[in-house]
Amino acid sequence: MLDKPVTVQETARQQIQDTLQTNKIPAEYGLRVGVRGGGCGASWLLGFDLPGPTDEVYNVEGVRIIIDRKHLLYVLGAEIGYEPGGFTVEKGASASQ
Repeated sequence: MLDKPVTVQETARQQIQDTLQTNKIPAEYGLRVGVRGGGCGASWLLGFDLPGPTDEVYNVEGVRIIIDRKHLLYVLGAEIGYEPGGFTVEKGASASQ
């Protein structure tokens, strides 16, 4: 099993923890990371959710990350960041630098 299929930047980690506390989201919830669609039209899926039977749950820098097993290959190596206006997802950026 993977330790950290994705990475979470410090700014994103703080924003996620603030959002969980501010909205009083229960501890069982985590940040779901996945993809919607396929091929060139694929888009990132991020949101707070409860894990289901086909999900893997990881603790990445203190953030509970939920990834459906079917999405794992697609999100592997993604980096979650935060900029004013929302979360960002970069895939493979660190490998090319």
